[in-house]
Amino acid sequence: MSGTLRLAALLGLTFFSSTSFASSGSIPLTGAGVGWFALGIFVFAYALVMAEEYLQLRKSKPVLIAAGIIWILIGIVYADQGLSTLAHDAFRHNLLEYAELMLFLLVAMTYINAMEDRLLFDALRAWLVRSGFGLRTLFWLTGLLAFFISPVADNLTTALLMCAVVLKVANGDRRFVNLACINIVVAANAGGAFSPFGDITTLMVWQAGKVQFGQFLVLFVPSLLNFLVPATLMSLMVPRRAPNALNEVVELKRGARTIVLLFILTIGTAVACHNFLHLPPVLGMMMGLGYLQFFGFYLRKTLPRSLARKRALYERNGDHARLQRMGSIVPFDVFNKVAKAEWDTLLFFYGVVMCVGGLGFMGYLELASHFLYDGGDPTLANVAIGVLSAVVDNIPVMFAVLSMNPDMALGQWLLVTLTAGVGGSLLSIGSAAGVALMGQAHGMYTFFGHLKWLPAILLGYMVSIGAHLWLNSALF
Repeated sequence: MSGTLRLAALLGLTFFSSTSFASSGSIPLTGAGVGWFALGIFVFAYALVMAEEYLQLRKSKPVLIAAGIIWILIGIVYADQGLSTLAHDAFRHNLLEYAELMLFLLVAMTYINAMEDRLLFDALRAWLVRSGFGLRTLFWLTGLLAFFISPVADNLTTALLMCAVVLKVANGDRRFVNLACINIVVAANAGGAFSPFGDITTLMVWQAGKVQFGQFLVLFVPSLLNFLVPATLMSLMVPRRAPNALNEVVELKRGARTIVLLFILTIGTAVACHNFLHLPPVLGMMMGLGYLQFFGFYLRKTLPRSLARKRALYERNGDHARLQRMGSIVPFDVFNKVAKAEWDTLLFFYGVVMCVGGLGFMGYLELASHFLYDGGDPTLANVAIGVLSAVVDNIPVMFAVLSMNPDMALGQWLLVTLTAGVGGSLLSIGSAAGVALMGQAHGMYTFFGHLKWLPAILLGYMVSIGAHLWLNSALF
């Protein structure tokens, strides 16, 4: 097989390449057959990713294969020209970029899983369920909570939590579930746009040094408007009736609040490493994983004493329900939380970074950068990138922009961060939150149900862009 690929690569270079080798030793492949083949492989793989919901094929699988094929093609061509070191160094550069982001995300996901294990999110859901709020109040509460939780937790986890509340209280009301889920998706994506921790794309921009940690906050008002405009229009269609309150009570497990404080400390450590020491933020995040491991060790060592004390208390009070629940308590295990991280997302991220990095090494990102940014209006280009992220996942879109590295003012980097973050709300398939909620609220929140409210969401998209251009005009 390697002989066939070698022949294909050489034939492509011989018959399709219209330019000579660059003086630096890099090989232009955008006009070569091997380049077109690699581009076709990526497009086909991404078509499979977009059809994930229908094929039931995890999105990491096709991009992992595509990344391997693209870099093997590059390796064959460069080996034939005696330039293997160039391809090797380029691959390692892209791998290092992925490794930093992957470890950062892995720690954040581990903390979120630890909070779930300590029942923090279940306790919040139970409070909302038993509150007795009307449907319109719940519509606004779930949206606002999604907006304000997603900057710290990721938008996917936040959306799933709020959707669970909606499904619990809706009692099969399809119309309310659809409206509430749209609102949650828009709110979670908007909330993630003004924080480095809210979305993978904002994290990428922060780690690349294009926007400093505190500078993301200037996107707060545009992000809020992106959520409020469609939410206000949709709320007019939500009935005012109140659902039956459900008596659900959740008791937090030991260490729940301490884990929240450790997560805040971890974020502070990561920010301090980046802002004051100019070291990669992943250093602070990995140190934060150590905080959690030490606290997990403390929870395990003190568990027998804690159980004995609680058992004596519950026996004195005759609290048999709590005594029964104690039988299911297991020691806290950090590595179990690591194992429950969204590995499909992390592997998908690897595939995307390596695919886009490989195509960029071939020269395609330079062509795209010339088309989008050279001689044109970067504002229009960045607005178009947000619309594109409604169809193509915002991760490869943002990684491509960062790889192009156009010469833009801070205001433009903030604009593309905003549009890539909230543009995915235009369609239900445009973000991980939307795709996940279509599965969670199957048959009630649908692609076409979301599509009916596209004009309202698009209005919010344009209002948020206008607000950024006006409020932050000094940054352009």
